[in-house]
Amino acid sequence: MLKGINSLLNAHVLYALRAMGHGDDLIIAGANFPAKSIATKTVLGKVIKIDASASEVIKAILSVYPIDTYSKDSIARMEVDGEPNTILPVMNEVQSEITALVGPKKMSAMLRLEFYERAKKAYAVIQTSERRFYSGFAIRKGVIGPSI
Repeated sequence: MLKGINSLLNAHVLYALRAMGHGDDLIIAGANFPAKSIATKTVLGKVIKIDASASEVIKAILSVYPIDTYSKDSIARMEVDGEPNTILPVMNEVQSEITALVGPKKMSAMLRLEFYERAKKAYAVIQTSERRFYSGFAIRKGVIGPSI
């Protein structure tokens, strides 16, 4: 255990988050996501697992992870097939955590297959125990400015 670090952020997660650079993508995916096959194509090359819901994992990650402020799609969600305007409860929960931690930054929507392609180019994939459908999220890493 570390003081001030959410206990969901194990050594594997902390290593990946620290190793990432500005512009690298982190994928947070549910239990049904093809995490292992996609993670083998990422920079890290393996899946990281966290046994918690998508919103709990996002909350833990955003406690230490800066979000990119330069691109419109720095936070994205997988959209429901054939229903681009549908917002599922899991998406609302994640959006609430984002708003609480970083302000009113709205998630962009991505078609499922486009999301898979973005995930293959990501730095790492974290698979949660979230069983609700369409619980895939991408978060692009930002920067932390110099101290004044």
